[in-house]
Formats: sequence, C-alpha cells, structure tokens
Amino acid sequence: MKRAAILLPALLLLALASGVIALAYGSAYTDFASVWRALTGREQGLAYDVVMQLRLPRAINAFTTGAMLALAGVLMQVLLRNPLADPYVLGISGGAAVAALGGILLGVAGVWLNGAAFAGALASMFLVFGLARGAGAWSSSRLLLTGVIVAAGWGALISLLLALSPDAKLRGMLFWLMGDLGNGESTLPGMIGLALGLVLSLPAARALNVMVRGEMTARSLGVPVTGLRLHLYLVASLLTAVAVMAAGSIGFIGLVAPHILRLAAGNDHRILLPGSALFGGSLLVLADTAARTVIAPQQLPVGVVTALLGVPLFLYLLTRSHRG
Repeated sequence: MKRAAILLPALLLLALASGVIALAYGSAYTDFASVWRALTGREQGLAYDVVMQLRLPRAINAFTTGAMLALAGVLMQVLLRNPLADPYVLGISGGAAVAALGGILLGVAGVWLNGAAFAGALASMFLVFGLARGAGAWSSSRLLLTGVIVAAGWGALISLLLALSPDAKLRGMLFWLMGDLGNGESTLPGMIGLALGLVLSLPAARALNVMVRGEMTARSLGVPVTGLRLHLYLVASLLTAVAVMAAGSIGFIGLVAPHILRLAAGNDHRILLPGSALFGGSLLVLADTAARTVIAPQQLPVGVVTALLGVPLFLYLLTRSHRG
C-alpha cells in the first residue's frame, strides 16, 4: 500500500488543480484571486456569477461524469477480462443515444431529455443481459458478443434518425452524440451516481484482485463468481447510464484512465478503483476546459477533445506496452 500512499494523494491534488483551472479559464479569464474570493463569498458581481453559477456546476458535472466513466471502465475490464474494454462496449450508450435523439426530434429538452437518455440506457442494459443470459447461465464472451451486436443495431437506428432529422435539429443531435456538458442543469445526479458507484464497487476490490487471475482460481478461493459478474455488470451499466445522461457519449475516458493507472499502480483494485475515478474526473475537467477555451467564445464538443487527445495517447501506450 506504499504506492497508494503516494499515488492517491497525488491524484487528489491533480483533481483539485484541474478544478481551479476550470474555474479560472473559459471564454474570459478570471484571475485566481477572484476565483478564491468568489468561492469564499467575498466576490460579487460578474466574477461571482461566472464562477459560481456557470463554471463550478459544469466542473462538478465534468468531474463526476469522468469519474463514473473511468470507474465503469475498470469494472468492465474485469467483467470481460479484456484491458481494452470500455463502458460503451455493451451498447449502453447506443440505447441512450437512440432515446435522446428521438426526444430531440419530438422537441423534448432539459430534464426530460436526460430522463429519456437514462431510460434508453437502462432498456439497453436489460436487453443485453436478457439476450446474453438466454435460458441458462451467461459467460463473459457471450455477454461481449451480445453487447457488440446490440450496439451495432443501435448504431443503425442512430444513422436512421440522423438521416430523417430536419436540418434545424441536426446540430443539437450531433453535439449530443459527440458529448457535451453544456446542458447539465443539476450536479446532484452525477454526485449521487458516483457516490453509489464507489460504495458498491470498493468493497469488492479484494474479490476483483482474485477475479483477474481467472474464474477457476476465483472459485477455488471462495469468490462467488456468478454473483460478482452480475454485480459488476449492473454497477458498471448504471454508472455508464448516469454518465451518458449527463453528457452524452464521451469516448476514451473510460478506456485511457484505467489503462494508465494500471501501468502506474498495477492490478490492485484497492488503488485502481478510487485512483481511476480521480484520474478520469480530472482528465474530463481539463478536456472540458480546453473545449471551452480553444476557440472561445465558441465551444467544442468535449467528446471531440477527449478523442483528439485519447487516440494518440492510447496508441503511444500500446506501442510502449508492446515494446516492453
């Protein structure tokens, strides 16, 4: 645990630093002294409104969304026994996207749109689980194949909805698909989702350490493999559903953050679970700050920024791992 004594405090400092940067930078720069005065209630006027009403809620949503995606990525990688698995591999985001795009076509907005996305994600979760289980037990490979096929079906429906949409609604639909934190109206769902995800996953850390060694080894050591797999699937799916509801489809956070933490901390899930949450949240806060700043006053979809940064970074990590 010596590594945790160094790594986790460092990641906590990174999370705090990313939050301060998010509060200071945007379409207009706010100096750090004004940010501090706004946080302590000693600053009023425009600076206070920008920091407390615009940037702080968005930074909180970015952190909780990134943390949930990274946490779900860790759980999916153990469930599917594949270090390249991500939270979207089983089609959860596809179901949310179909429901959200359908809602946009019908003129739904705000909390109702978020509710539609969450309902679509839950429907996809139960559909994949039901099809993968069939009439008997289910395996990781069967679950993965079912998820891939369902995701392909959702992709076809998404393409159909985009093809049938009027031009006036296309921009909003594309922003949702590329990931956008600008529509988050409340920080409460993300905070509750992240807290529940940590509460439900951290007690299973020791069992996950055994699970990665193989199901036969886990069974021989008394780990209830079937129940643990169901637990992992439900927790990871719910985390993904809440994250997609808050920000649409944001790629690479749930893949890159756990992978980097594995390289740094190994496979001890007592470190990996909280560390990935802190690191994933920090990455998305920094990516969202860049999305708000690079071409200000216009904003980029944050999913574009995470992809532009994530693709070369992950290719580098794969090359480094292969050489090693």
